[in-house]
Amino acid sequence: MHFKWNYEAPTPQQIQAAEDLGGKLGINPLLAQILLRRGITTESAAKRFFRPQLNDLINPFLMKDMDVAVDRLNDAMGRKERIMVYGDYDVDGCTAVALVYKFLQRFYSNIEYYIPDRYDEGYGVSKKGIDYARQAGVKLIIILDCGIKAIEEIAYAKELGIDFIICDHHVPDDVMPPAVAILNPKRQDDPYPFKHLCGCGVGFKFMQAFAKNNGIPFSHLIPLLDFVAVAISADIVPVTDENRILAYHGLKQLNQNPTVGLKAIIDICGLSGRDISMSDIVFKIGPRINASGRMENGKESVDLLVDKDFSDALDKAKHINGYNEMRKDIDKQMTEEANQIVARIETQERRKSIVLYDENWKKGVIGIVASRLTEIYYRPTVVITRDGDLATGSARSIAGFDVYSAIKSCRDLLVNFGGHTYAAGITLRWEDVPEFRDRFQHYVENHIMPQQTEATLDIDAVVDFKDITRKMHNDLKRFGPFGPENQKPLFCTNNVYDFGTSKVVGRDQEHIKLELVDSKSNNVMNGIAFGQSASARYIKSKRAFDIAYTIEDNIYKHGDVQLQIEDIRPSESDE
Repeated sequence: MHFKWNYEAPTPQQIQAAEDLGGKLGINPLLAQILLRRGITTESAAKRFFRPQLNDLINPFLMKDMDVAVDRLNDAMGRKERIMVYGDYDVDGCTAVALVYKFLQRFYSNIEYYIPDRYDEGYGVSKKGIDYARQAGVKLIIILDCGIKAIEEIAYAKELGIDFIICDHHVPDDVMPPAVAILNPKRQDDPYPFKHLCGCGVGFKFMQAFAKNNGIPFSHLIPLLDFVAVAISADIVPVTDENRILAYHGLKQLNQNPTVGLKAIIDICGLSGRDISMSDIVFKIGPRINASGRMENGKESVDLLVDKDFSDALDKAKHINGYNEMRKDIDKQMTEEANQIVARIETQERRKSIVLYDENWKKGVIGIVASRLTEIYYRPTVVITRDGDLATGSARSIAGFDVYSAIKSCRDLLVNFGGHTYAAGITLRWEDVPEFRDRFQHYVENHIMPQQTEATLDIDAVVDFKDITRKMHNDLKRFGPFGPENQKPLFCTNNVYDFGTSKVVGRDQEHIKLELVDSKSNNVMNGIAFGQSASARYIKSKRAFDIAYTIEDNIYKHGDVQLQIEDIRPSESDE
């Protein structure tokens, strides 16, 4: 992928402001400059940013229907009703179910959990799930990370005498289900000040409110914050405001004293003894939790997450790791097939979106393939497969483009749909797929801005290698947790050269391991450029080039830093 680099040099006034703020905080003015770019302009605001406080979490009762939800849960417990915790089969849903179930189980035993089968029941509330609940004598279902569109299903449950409390974060329709309470900060009538909680985050706020109402100390909830951090990372929600507080303390819990199930996954991932970051969750922990729902049934992941015995949890984690290996093979094959289809579409280069379908693709993996195609081609993408007479699709978007609105414009063709700005799911009749493709692509053509189809890198600061010290890197870590709207700072160094020892590495010789020097110091910096072996010949030619990168720990050399290089381009002087 070719990137456009965006960098706006600081003005003299901004340089002075950065020096002043850096002096007060005891950090490099370059880092203070990054704080200023992120709207953090005072010493007190910077200290709050660097040390998020649980005391600053929002009062959960500000969320619409929260008082009703807590009253209904209290009534259910008082009447000893059977309660079911029901959730989606992805990371957000599984962690949400584990959190709510584990917390309530401490105070109430007449409770169980349920995850629908992706292949047998599909997304969200299923009639099969409701029928099971009736047979089990369930009177209250707490549904997490789905349910906001389940009007008919929840009406059916109501006829059977089963109440629903919905905890969701997907965009609601104008008409909502007949639930007892609907907790969703994206409701138009919800005054809750932070709109970007994940499903697990909404479940946490419900438990926070329940604890507050029943005099349960907040400290009882802290051990479950690792679930929230995992969900925030995997569901790619903004890591700002309340999410930043939850992610910060959740990561602390994950690193210091994770729940048994997550500890087992950490061991299986090879992350034991390391400082686990949000990116470790995205690339290692999250995919394993997702794997059982993609390949078989997501309930296996919840079984693992709520386990209390480490030996038993480790066996379950190994089993789920096997699903993940199977998923990788299918994912690779489907992505290759999708790339071949794109290559055959003569007009694709001119198109602003990608819609692909194949009746043999595995339903549980189409979302991953959509994400990969979005990264490769930098276009809003929908990948669709067949499910009997119906089709199931996953959509992924690019920065700044609302794919949910694009899908909503085709709603008359859809049996069901849901999601948010950057990710959505659809169900439609198989015979309507070609018309959906044409209309989706027409909408994108008419609404996407030219600059949104160009992959960009926003450079935070231009630095020389002599600026990169251990202290600078330690201060840089305090900017985390990183994620959407608080991305890891991206640096640029111009006019760097191969030290003479850079080489192509990887099973398929696709990466470059670099040792570099710049033109202003004798410092030799180690770096890794994933998937950029095409630049190796230029690098070995001894000509100057520019690099855009993040600064990371070198996990193989404790105490050292290395550059993770996002892009390489010839220096202007050498073009």
